[in-house]
Amino acid sequence: MQLVVARIGRAHGIKGEVTVEVRTDEPELRLGPGAVLTTEPASAGPLTIESGRVHSGRLLLRFEGVRDRSAAEALRNTLLIAEVDPEELPEDPEEFYDHQLIDIDVVTVDGTEVGRVSEISHLPYQDLLIVKRPDGGEVMIPFVSEFVPEIDLEEQRAVIDPPPGLLDEAEAEIAGSRKDEAASGREKDETDGGRKDDSAGGREDDPS
Repeated sequence: MQLVVARIGRAHGIKGEVTVEVRTDEPELRLGPGAVLTTEPASAGPLTIESGRVHSGRLLLRFEGVRDRSAAEALRNTLLIAEVDPEELPEDPEEFYDHQLIDIDVVTVDGTEVGRVSEISHLPYQDLLIVKRPDGGEVMIPFVSEFVPEIDLEEQRAVIDPPPGLLDEAEAEIAGSRKDEAASGREKDETDGGRKDDSAGGREDDPS
């Protein structure tokens, strides 16, 4: 089975290095020196990783046969694809391969149907579950334990606990109105002298 593990970004320096957008939870395994990757478009590969290093928080790779900036820039936006055994599972039980999550049902903690996972979006600092709604719309769920407390692969189900407004914009508007009302109430109290005199005691942010 083939999995997209990275997308090549812009060239870095003049010796053939490229930045990459990592799309795997196991970059040390999938993007290590010696790894041979097929590509999309296929005409750009296969590519063999010669070396890799982290620079300013980004992974830089150098491929065999790519020796200058022009050759590196020609690879920009190429997808790197690894061959993975379909039965292989991540070592960390809290991690999942994209193919394990595609097409599983998504429900809220109270059992309300949300839709099905259609795609996993790997952003630099966060992964997103792209969920196709029954009405044809889409919703993006940050793939963190706070919002996705349970993944049950046997039942092919993801349980989510979304904040107000993530699934229903009207909820966000109501929550926003309540915050505005609360802020207005605080301002009124301060104007009317309802606020306590801070000089009579310790600072409000005093940890003691």
